[in-house]
Amino acid sequence: MDETTLRKLLDEYRGLPSETEWLEFKEAKKDFHFDDIGRYFSALSNEANLKGRQEGWLIFGIHDKTREIVGTQYRLERSKLDKLKQEIAMHTSNNITFIEIHELFFSKGRVIMFQIPAAPNGVPVAWKGHYFGRNGESLVPLNIQKIEFIRSQAKNKDWSAEICDGATINDLDSEAIAKARHEYKRKHPKFAEDVDIWDDITFLNKAKVTIQGKITRTAIILLGKPESEHFLSPSIAKMSWILKDENNIEKDYEHFGPPFILNTDRLFKKIRNLKYRYMPDQSLFPIEINQYDSYVIREALHNCIAHQDYELQGRINIIEKPDELIFTNLGDFIPSTVENVIKQDAPQEYYRNRWLAEAMVNLNMIDTIGSGIKKMFIVQRNRYFPLPDYDLNEPNKVKVRIFGKILDENYTKMLINNTDLDLDLVINLDKVQKRQLISREEAKTLRSKKLVEGRYPNLYVSAKIAAITGDKSTYIKNRAFDKEHYKKLIISFLEKYGSASREDIDNLILDKLSDALDEEQKKKKVTNILYEMRKKDNTIINTGSNRKSRWKLTSKKVENS
Repeated sequence: MDETTLRKLLDEYRGLPSETEWLEFKEAKKDFHFDDIGRYFSALSNEANLKGRQEGWLIFGIHDKTREIVGTQYRLERSKLDKLKQEIAMHTSNNITFIEIHELFFSKGRVIMFQIPAAPNGVPVAWKGHYFGRNGESLVPLNIQKIEFIRSQAKNKDWSAEICDGATINDLDSEAIAKARHEYKRKHPKFAEDVDIWDDITFLNKAKVTIQGKITRTAIILLGKPESEHFLSPSIAKMSWILKDENNIEKDYEHFGPPFILNTDRLFKKIRNLKYRYMPDQSLFPIEINQYDSYVIREALHNCIAHQDYELQGRINIIEKPDELIFTNLGDFIPSTVENVIKQDAPQEYYRNRWLAEAMVNLNMIDTIGSGIKKMFIVQRNRYFPLPDYDLNEPNKVKVRIFGKILDENYTKMLINNTDLDLDLVINLDKVQKRQLISREEAKTLRSKKLVEGRYPNLYVSAKIAAITGDKSTYIKNRAFDKEHYKKLIISFLEKYGSASREDIDNLILDKLSDALDEEQKKKKVTNILYEMRKKDNTIINTGSNRKSRWKLTSKKVENS
């Protein structure tokens, strides 16, 4: 959304007679409580759904009564403002976060416009497990009537079950129907003999692909002839395989339409499942294994098909890189979190495409007990590979990354063989291994078991685990040294050379700081050390300016030396 459009929207919203349920103005001159942002996110998202809008808005820097621009100092650094997206996603159902956070600058001050997606059909948005809404201009718990109204949206509409006008059995692919019969018998062996005597319509009705002989959208997606896709218009049913090299340059691609029951196999065969070798336990004999497990690939692909929001008119993409596969489908992730899916280990209460999901269960394409995602995690863990990554931060998109190489062999083998950790802990340790953010509660649990160290959120593997894995060097790099060590280095440098610029000190210290810190955090730590040496220790003095510092030892320090 460009700046001109945003300014017009802001003018329009400021001109409304009063704040509506999907719009909230706040001054937020200096700061705004994080939990309050989360509660407004939940409320405005739910109310936008109820009012039939695509988005709600929380706007900082505007007086909520007069609508005058007063300006806001909230998170002045853009990087910190962008980080709010991830912080909010950690506590909302479905890991939903802002569509975008926009900044506008006026003579009277800065305005922030938080663009909030409407709650998905059938799924109210919660903040830390609680649903919020609006009563006029007041922030209140979402009442049960509104909750049930949103939930009923999923029950009232199933895009995949709707009948395709004009479509007949002749629009389905005969080879696809034969494949469907074969898979149905594998899934339901007790009906194997019956399947052989059923005609096609009877079989398709029994498999819940058609409804009373009428061709559903599900039938076209799974079994339709390539030319039958027009029955889904304006929606599309397409899968795209894209091969990229290590520089992210596209090398090859192919698109696949209906029938998906056949074309998933054809797409699967495009993936170069190369051999991966590694040496376990200092053995002279390498273990050779495929980069990807067949079950994991098929489960990820079939989940994309079952849960794609076809009304968004986009493709399912499978991007193959040298060491990873990335699967993306459109539509919000309906379960609250991946962790909840694994803990629940049962079918979800709501499905976006219930008829399609049931048909795929009957045709042996996805699991009937809802444990497919959990099994993917277990398979990857047992192969000593990193666990699947679910990126749910982008609205209306689910991205799953499957790794085809070991990131840290000793560390991963420790998780499987040297401790009795349950899968929940393995998932969180895997995130720490990948330098991904975990919640404070998750960090507290890992710390209580002496599995991680470091100040939140910069966690790293503990000395206990480093000793088990033999990965002590990484532990030392992460733990680094205490402040006194760095102070002594600076003093030694000044004693030898007389003075130092900030660049000199950065070159001296930065590469010795903890690898758990990013570049910005390392520079901030150096700033804090210099401040402490100047203000508290009185050992150094800045003889230059704030912008071009020149550090020297104080006379007191020189005399003591």
